[in-house]
Amino acid sequence: MLYIVATPIGNLKDITFRAIEVFKSVDLIACEDTRHTKILLDHYGITKPTTSFFQHNRFTKAEYLLGLLKEGKNVALVSDAGTPGILDPGYNLINLAIKNAIELTFIPGPAAFVNALVLSGKPAHEFYFAGFLPNKKISRKNKLKALSGLKCTVICYESSHRILASLEDLADVFGDRQIVVARELTKKFEEVIRSTPQLIQEKLRNSKPRGEFVIVI
Repeated sequence: MLYIVATPIGNLKDITFRAIEVFKSVDLIACEDTRHTKILLDHYGITKPTTSFFQHNRFTKAEYLLGLLKEGKNVALVSDAGTPGILDPGYNLINLAIKNAIELTFIPGPAAFVNALVLSGKPAHEFYFAGFLPNKKISRKNKLKALSGLKCTVICYESSHRILASLEDLADVFGDRQIVVARELTKKFEEVIRSTPQLIQEKLRNSKPRGEFVIVI
């Protein structure tokens, strides 16, 4: 069985009882970063073998994990934080398991874009998750222009290094539309800012932006 296990996006107490039971029962835990997952496992006194499964080894390691599953082993798949398969290499292993008729199940839990959507207060009956915005300015503005034509709530991820530049582009494309920017979700310094792109940019410019950001439009 391949267990796809969602893990906390910040607060370690957001793990589920079922996830802990799975970690204790499987033969191996496949992690984006074994050092990161070790913090969670140590917190709950779980001692199980782990192996790295990340972007650059996703093809060879997926074949290795598939071999273990075919031998009858139980494997848990986790990302650094949140739900595996969303913007991480877990997608490759999940699809490989499906193609090879491996039994799999999902142990639900946090996803940052869902947290931000709920906290934003924006309509959630229909929404579009756009993932990370492009790195380069021209591509990013073109992406935002395309998103501006959607008639539903739009959610994007952005890094601390590019959030100010992205807010500048958001101001150009969306003007004074009220958006929401959330960061450090579930953590001690969780912050949800509701304002225009320009005013949010000014607020963040005064303090060095940290953490991963979720933008809700």
